[in-house]
Parts: sequence; C-alpha cells; structure tokens
Amino acid sequence: MLFFMKRASVGEAKAHFSALIKRAEAGEEIVVTRSGVPVARIVPPMAAKERSFANDEGLGFVADDFDAPLPAELLKQFYA
Repeated sequence: MLFFMKRASVGEAKAHFSALIKRAEAGEEIVVTRSGVPVARIVPPMAAKERSFANDEGLGFVADDFDAPLPAELLKQFYA
C-alpha cells in the first residue's frame, strides 16, 4: 500500500478537516504545520486486533468457600 504525505497548516486543517479525514481513511498521512513547523499528524487508522477470550484460563483461583460467612473473631475486628 502506498502512503502519500500532504502538509496542511493549522488553518487549512480547521477549514478542511472532514476532507483531510477522508484522505487519511484512504491511506494518506497529513502533517499539520504551524508556521511551517510540523505540530501534528493525521494518520490512517490501524487495523483493529481480533479479540480473543479465555487466554487467562487457569491463571486465577476462587476458593470453594469464597462467599462463606467470615469467622466471628474476624467480624469483631471490623465492628469493634
């Protein structure tokens, strides 16, 4: 894929923002300048990574008595 680079001043970018976004979507990179000095880039979006689930299976542990009542001695420390 070929990438082209266009330069646009901040004023031009404000006036033609939608058009610059369309160009970026088409693969073009736009450098935004202030007084001829690059200050920002409008670049094409990166391809989204495919999400996968259950990659962490087996890494965690939940005890069988996780939701069991706390011992009375421990509860006293919370409400002392």
